[in-house]
Amino acid sequence: MKIRLEKATALDAPAILAMQKAAFLPLLEQYQDHDTNPVNETLEQVLGRINDPVSIYYKIVAKEYMVGAIRIKWEEECRFWVSPLFVDPLYQGLGIAQKAMEQAELLHAEAETWELATILEEEGNCRFYEKLGYRPTGVTNQLNDNATLGYFKKTAKDVV
Repeated sequence: MKIRLEKATALDAPAILAMQKAAFLPLLEQYQDHDTNPVNETLEQVLGRINDPVSIYYKIVAKEYMVGAIRIKWEEECRFWVSPLFVDPLYQGLGIAQKAMEQAELLHAEAETWELATILEEEGNCRFYEKLGYRPTGVTNQLNDNATLGYFKKTAKDVV
């Protein structure tokens, strides 16, 4: 499926929040990570990320429909952070997230490193990021008895 990334605007915030909630609800139900799960974010938080001057929130668009979103934040001049990345449950499993990551890396070719975090118990997510060249840093954060956040990094030489 062909996709493109479009910069999100404040008008997109309600749809992004609704899709984010749908995408992350199964993880909340499984891991009970109430303090960190994106399901519990507010419209104001999404708007804050869209308007953040050190990040770009992209809609993932396929066939003129928003099917997900990805936010890219630069924490230092050439250190980029991906969070969140999600695809509408109706469109998962079609390679959309992979294409979105690849396009984001091409759009931000100035990045020297890319970083992200994911729940380590979600082995499929870990494999997905490793397939894209991300490597575990060894840094972890125990969210609760059910979930551990693991940090991953990709250096520029690994970027497509």
